Order: sequence, then structure tokens, then C-alpha cells
Amino acid sequence: MQAKFSANTDGRLPLYAKLRDQLGSRIANGEWKPGDMIPSENRLAEEYGVALATMRMALKQLVDEGLLDRRRGTGTFVKQPAFRADLFRFFHVHDVEDPDVPVIPESRILSHQEVALPADVKQAFGEESVSHCIKLERVRLWSGDPLLFEEIYLRLPDFNGLMSLNPKAMGPLLYPVFLEEFGILVSSATDELSFGTATKASAKHLELATGAPVAAIQRIARNPAGRVIEFRRVHGRPERFRYRVTLGDQPA
Repeated sequence: MQAKFSANTDGRLPLYAKLRDQLGSRIANGEWKPGDMIPSENRLAEEYGVALATMRMALKQLVDEGLLDRRRGTGTFVKQPAFRADLFRFFHVHDVEDPDVPVIPESRILSHQEVALPADVKQAFGEESVSHCIKLERVRLWSGDPLLFEEIYLRLPDFNGLMSLNPKAMGPLLYPVFLEEFGILVSSATDELSFGTATKASAKHLELATGAPVAAIQRIARNPAGRVIEFRRVHGRPERFRYRVTLGDQPA
């Protein structure tokens, strides 16, 4: 049986990019779990009805993003560190067409630099002695369309050395990088959702007019000792946001 692309797959994308999105969704929804070996390139190419070279390009992108791990002579596996349950539970992006299906958007780090600590970030960190931090700007995309623009502030000296890392090698999830490279585990996070207007920077990367309505998320992330290690401001295209909560007892 040949696999089909979801209805919201952007027809303008190269075929390998569509495949990357579809395979990423299968990882995110748990079809392939951490440590699992995924089907061979030949089998996946046959399943999707595509050329082997096209499937190889899609898998290479997932390997480059840190979602998959190739083992010479053995096969391709879902990478363990990127999908530990205590990290993955902070990742909440779902397909608008099917809200029960989690997805893993593409991630592009636009810039990373050491900056003076903004007042609201300094207040969140709660330490007067901290004067500088690392700021990342990142855009998240799904099926080629921008979803989120993020400004991420990381405490120094905790993240000394991050500036020397290749942003393209960080992959779509940052918390595994924090753990692997700096020994920093994010054990809790508080997200506050509101609505605001696009800044010049977020408007540019979300393809909106400056001042257009956006969904706004502010995140404060902590390590197991309760120390704030990350402050994040996120703008998202409002038509791509849904809020859903289930209350009361549910049928078994």
C-alpha cells in the first residue's frame, strides 16, 4: 500500500522536503520510537512511490537535524537523545488539519550573539549579577510555511561555548543540545499565551505586516533545582494557533 501525503502538504515544496515533513510526523507521533530502526531507504521509497535518491535526500535532512542516526552497516535509527521523554514533553506543535497528530517543524537559527541582558529577561533570571546572555533568533517552519519566530535568551556563564557551535548542526530541538553539550537539563517550563502585534523582526520572518496580530508566547524554563536558564519570546501566525483543553472524566 502506497503512503499518501497529508492534505496540508504544500505542493510548492520539493518532493524531498514533503517527505521530510511526513517522516518527521511519523517520528513525532510515536510510530518510530527512540532507538527504533526505521525501514530501509528502498522500502520507504517504494512505500511513498518516489525515487531512491529523493528518499535519501529526505532522510539526510532528518539526519542533519539530529532526528535520525545512521549507523554504517546496520541501518538508520531514531536518535535517542533528541527524543527522551523528559525533553519531548515540552514540544507541543500539532497539525492544524489533525490536532491529534504532533509534528516536528523545520528549525532555522537565524542569528546567535552575546547581548546585554534586557530588563524583562534580567527580571526572569532573578540575579542582579548577570549582565549578559546569549540571544538566539530562530524561525520554525512546517511544509515550507513559517509558524513561529523565536527570541531565545540563555543564561551566562551556563552556556559558555555555545557561540562556537554550528547553528545548522543544532537540529530542531534545542533542549537535547543543552543536555548533550552543557549538561543542562530542562525539567520544567512555564508558557504564557497572549495576543500581540508583530515586531519588525517577527513580521519579516512570519511574512506578515509590521503590527499585524500575532499569537505571543513567553516561556521561562528551569533546571531541576528551579533555576531559570532560558527566557523565550515567541510570535506565531494567529491562523495556525488552536487552544484545546479537555475537562472532566473521559470515557475509557
